[in-house]
Amino acid sequence: MSQSRIRTARTGSPVASPSSAPASHPWQDRILVGDCIAELEKLPPKSVDLVFADPPYNLQLAGTLHRPDQSLVDAVDDDWDRFDSFEAYDAFTRAWLLAVRRVMKPDASLWVIGSYHNIFRVGAILQDLGFWILNDVVWRKTNPMPNFKGRRFQNAHETLIWAARDQSAKKYTFNYDALKAFNEDTQMRSDWVIPICSGGERLKDEAGDKVHPTQKPEGLLHRVLLASTRPGDVVLDPFFGTGTTGAVARKLGRSFVGIERDETYAAAARARIDAVVPHDAASLELMRSKKSEPRIPFGSLIEAGLVEPGEILFDAKGRHLAHVRADGSLEALGHTGSIHRVGALVQGAEACNGWTFWHASRAGRFVVIDDLRKEMRSRLGEAC
Repeated sequence: MSQSRIRTARTGSPVASPSSAPASHPWQDRILVGDCIAELEKLPPKSVDLVFADPPYNLQLAGTLHRPDQSLVDAVDDDWDRFDSFEAYDAFTRAWLLAVRRVMKPDASLWVIGSYHNIFRVGAILQDLGFWILNDVVWRKTNPMPNFKGRRFQNAHETLIWAARDQSAKKYTFNYDALKAFNEDTQMRSDWVIPICSGGERLKDEAGDKVHPTQKPEGLLHRVLLASTRPGDVVLDPFFGTGTTGAVARKLGRSFVGIERDETYAAAARARIDAVVPHDAASLELMRSKKSEPRIPFGSLIEAGLVEPGEILFDAKGRHLAHVRADGSLEALGHTGSIHRVGALVQGAEACNGWTFWHASRAGRFVVIDDLRKEMRSRLGEAC
């Protein structure tokens, strides 16, 4: 979350960072040191699958902040979080969002995190520029900083906006089934309870001070990447800081590209990512719904020899039977049609899932034909 000024004379320089697999482009798995907008202009258009942005919040802090015991609060008062006016902040926001939008693939999505100081301005500008907001997510902190002056509610959350590149982007990644499994077979909600970055995860310098004042917890990035990327995707973070996005991306088998103007932060991020051990490929497999699997018509099972014309199919209890025809239709009790239509007609029902209703006899036992469809999908996967 460090500010990149709209104009800069600095020449960006890449800081190489390792990856679990060779990068397919020279700019992947790298930290680009320099102004974020200037560095974004060097990236090819439509090249990234996801953007996670933690821009300056423009906290508008005036003076120092003390605890009740008069000790000084380590608040965010760095130059990169200071803007002369709301108009200046808005101009900066439009500039980096336009630069990010150019490098997003048509079905890429964007996450932006902020607080009440900036997130509403960012959201309005997102919509003005044509992004399509999919969700806002509340990150509820289990251990937020107290409100020391006692003049407001304790600020215990931050807000993330998740948006598609535009309204027509319908194929953005959303791993619904994986998130549901993650959440013990319950739909993932838009309020996430995750601790702030602390303990051994917090990067410290030799004096024991925080390397970066707004380091985000890896748990937050883990959930963002789990929700909206697949292994091998390219994740862009234009405000890289100490590299939380890159560290989590590497663990999860994603590529990253980070942009950071502060060389001290970039060096800390590089050392951090160097130490990451990626998870093995098998553990990175995502749960997928049947909707995401390739469509296999019943006739394909006949073509593949998994079901034979003239074969008899049964329901689970053997009360109903149907003859398979060469064109993939079934015949039973004078009814003909698809596996679904005939299954419904023999039961006197309005509808039927023929894949789970009909069974074939294999080696003396009934096998649901959906298992034969799974075998067909496995063959197709091996062929690919």
